[in-house]
Amino acid sequence: MDKEKILKEISDKKIDIVWLQFVDILGFPKLVEISSKSLETVLEDGIAFDGSSVEGFARIEESDMLLKPDINTFSAFPWTLEAETKIARIICDVYDSSGTLFEGSPRNVLKKVIREGEAEGFRMLNGVEEEFFFFRLDEDRNPTTKLVSDGSYFEMLPEDIGEKTRALIALNLEKMGFEIEASHHEVSPSQHEIDFKYADPVTTADRIITFKIVAKTLAMIKGLYATFLPKPIYGINGSGAHTNISLIDLNGNNAFYDGNKDFELSDIALNFIGGIFKHVKAITAITNPLVNSYKRLVPGYEAPVYISWAVINRSALIRIPNSGKNGKRIEFRSPDPTANPYLAFAVILKAGLDGIKNKITPPARVNGINIYELTESEKRRKKIDTLPSTLKEAIEALKKDKILLDVLGKHVSLKYIEAKEREWEDYKVSVTDWEIKNSFPIY
Repeated sequence: MDKEKILKEISDKKIDIVWLQFVDILGFPKLVEISSKSLETVLEDGIAFDGSSVEGFARIEESDMLLKPDINTFSAFPWTLEAETKIARIICDVYDSSGTLFEGSPRNVLKKVIREGEAEGFRMLNGVEEEFFFFRLDEDRNPTTKLVSDGSYFEMLPEDIGEKTRALIALNLEKMGFEIEASHHEVSPSQHEIDFKYADPVTTADRIITFKIVAKTLAMIKGLYATFLPKPIYGINGSGAHTNISLIDLNGNNAFYDGNKDFELSDIALNFIGGIFKHVKAITAITNPLVNSYKRLVPGYEAPVYISWAVINRSALIRIPNSGKNGKRIEFRSPDPTANPYLAFAVILKAGLDGIKNKITPPARVNGINIYELTESEKRRKKIDTLPSTLKEAIEALKKDKILLDVLGKHVSLKYIEAKEREWEDYKVSVTDWEIKNSFPIY
């Protein structure tokens, strides 16, 4: 895109409003809304906003910040083009009052580590399998936990509101330029998945944020609530965000492929896995950022718990899918959909680069073994460690990981850890439904 093409599209589609979109450190989308008539000026000069009002951004005395649109991200929201008010969005980079890229912006954090990777001769491509649930709204249009359907994996159900809404989401994403690779019902009742084509990490992160906005908006229009909460219901599988990763070298070749190695997996790929394993407990604080995230990371519900890797084996943390030369990749299975994708991709890439730089070898693979069925002594003998079991444990690991703290930067590290420690402390003193159900009637 260029400025002239954007302004022509604004005119041709009669766009009324443009959302200038960015995210806070927790990954929540934020926006400044402008009239389409103001866009030409904003494309040239950016637009000021109050950074002190955004989680983790700036103190009140440093509040003047600037949004500068990334013109390649302009897109109209298709469902609004037939409505009274037509809306487009453009994703922005955040600058501080001195005109410098703001170190606390998650998008800028990711761009920084991408530059490090390119300096070392590698470019990351990735895609994410985003899972989510549909629930019903009550008469006041508030979300409930009432399921929409009873389907399971790839179920071909009689067409219901859930199936229709998932199809509507995929159709609108395609109109916005997404290439949808697959969409289907997931294993749990009322659970769905939509996969879009891999890209560079910034583009993929941008798409994830847009995807969530589209999914939630269209679900609400159809009288449903789309949630990306990892474990909304006890006793069924939660939602993950399996992250598929490849590295491309300076010649455009897949650096994870080596036809002379076992499973055609290069030493670079093994070292990348070794780097993730070295830092994975700290990574988990970013990729699994909620108290609720750790209700998903338990044995018995297909979510990975054990720090292990394998070819094909879906009980391992990192799986090597069957693929050809160009598609050789690793699948990192623990992240969930509530992660800030910019920060998640930044720490994953940094950990993998550390593994390559220091030639870190991962432990032996666990092919042909269902890790969930191993005894504790068997896991110890095979040196299979576990992921953090609580948000508190993951945050403590992050606080000790100097390499990941460095890539996040002082600002994001401090603000993120503060926010997550507040969440944990609030959770600790909360009285849960489980306590009321199991203890209140008998004490």
